[in-house]
Amino acid sequence: MKLYEDHLHVRYAPRTPPAYMAHVWVFLEWLAVKGLDLIDVKAKDLDSYQSHLYAFRRQDGRPYAAAYQATRLVVLKHLFRFLYRRSYLLHDPAADIELPRLEKRLPRVILTYQEVRKILEAPDVKTPRGLRDRAILEILYGTGIRVSELTNLTPYDVDTEERVLRVVLGKGRKDRNVPLTRAAAVAIEAYLVKGRPRLVGREKLRVLFLQDRGGRMDRATACRIVRERAEDAGVKKHVTPHTFRHTVATHLLKGRADIRHIQALLGHASLGTTQRYTLVEVSDLKQVIERAHPRGR
Repeated sequence: MKLYEDHLHVRYAPRTPPAYMAHVWVFLEWLAVKGLDLIDVKAKDLDSYQSHLYAFRRQDGRPYAAAYQATRLVVLKHLFRFLYRRSYLLHDPAADIELPRLEKRLPRVILTYQEVRKILEAPDVKTPRGLRDRAILEILYGTGIRVSELTNLTPYDVDTEERVLRVVLGKGRKDRNVPLTRAAAVAIEAYLVKGRPRLVGREKLRVLFLQDRGGRMDRATACRIVRERAEDAGVKKHVTPHTFRHTVATHLLKGRADIRHIQALLGHASLGTTQRYTLVEVSDLKQVIERAHPRGR
């Protein structure tokens, strides 16, 4: 398992290997109960494990979600493909595993432009903390980057003159360049000049965004900042950094942006992931009904 774990660290972002290994250890425990060794696993054993996942219940009696079951099976397919390619196995027993069909869910929360504007204007830009929070919010809405990508940014990843932001080792360990809006570039420049120098602690960290006492910004802090600024703005919706990712995609589509450009901006590996934003919104459908239905007027 050490070789597989090392392989994960080489191929994927830091948060992925522990998550994958957690699923692997659960499977190994199941094998131990069945008296099986990993190298002796057959396709029928994996069918049995899949049935186990389907029948397994949480403490409250509810079954695990199909997405959770699919994740465990995806990890197993990845594990056995690794073992087969490294010649630890003569054949891949997981090659024919069928994953459960998942529902294509729409994003639960999309902000209106008015709500976005209120949130962006909520921080007090007369303070270093406010300058930082404004820059964070402008980046999230301007680029739609993931919160993990945000917290990994360094000052060298931002070019405010050319208005370009470089995401290094994003999801799937892929780099990409994304354009910055003029408002985001201005907010970042103000933070770098007037805000960040006053937040720097004893340890000179290379990351762009710092916590109040100079520590490295983490995911939890970034999420808290977004939530608090939404509350300050009087927005009642449950707002997270990912909400801005959904929102910018929706707003760009409404502005008739090409879906492939949005795919490149968000760093989606599959166009199908981006296409879920193209489904007709209820608000748009209401306008169609009011305009076109005989009894809608």
